[in-house]
Amino acid sequence: MASRFDLGGRAAVVTGGAQGIGRAIVERLVESGAAAAIWDRDAALAETTARELAGRGRVTAVGCDVTDLADVERARDATVAALGRIDILVNNAGIAGPNAPTWEYPVEGWNDVMRINLDGPFHCCRAVVPLMIAQNYGRIVNIASIAGKEGNPNAAAYSASKAGVIALTKSLGKELAGHDIAVNCLTPAAARTAIFDQMKQEHIDYMLSKIPRARFVKVEEIAALVAFCASAECSFTTGAVFDISGGRATY
Repeated sequence: MASRFDLGGRAAVVTGGAQGIGRAIVERLVESGAAAAIWDRDAALAETTARELAGRGRVTAVGCDVTDLADVERARDATVAALGRIDILVNNAGIAGPNAPTWEYPVEGWNDVMRINLDGPFHCCRAVVPLMIAQNYGRIVNIASIAGKEGNPNAAAYSASKAGVIALTKSLGKELAGHDIAVNCLTPAAARTAIFDQMKQEHIDYMLSKIPRARFVKVEEIAALVAFCASAECSFTTGAVFDISGGRATY
């Protein structure tokens, strides 16, 4: 049986929570007692996921495009109306983008990756942090990537965006250190999810070859680490990077 952090009475937002890593995170938080709002640009899929998880706890779906600050603010207000508060924010929504050498990388592809992977977490933090400051409590967990530490060839936009998420985490963690608000990020190795559909097989093979454990991380493993970072027990560590790369990075 999985360990359980007590999230009873807490309300969580998980961006990109309708499938893959995001869904696993929603499941783990709900099983730990939190109410959860799935923010996803695929509103229909978010509704389906919320219905499927309804028997496990309180789950609501909110269509949201994290690249649009006004839409994020609307989703925030809708979530507060539905759940009463926001205690936990998990910035998970992301895309891989094209695989190409930097000098051949499509400009629009670069912009798309940055808008979702880096602007998205900024928008969500900008919208939600004032609520956390007002209640003097919050837990923010940003899903970065091992690529943000090491850089993957032929994935400059993804690597740069995730490095940006790491830096955003460090800056915001310092800014909020005077409150009971912890801001941390995870740097997982690749997980076998729908994001693989955006990658060339040679790039997938490259990522696997770099993992000493010789397998991809499981979404449940990522969710378990998020549950700790989202709990009240994560009370002193902030601005930190939690590695979950199967030994690829030891720093």
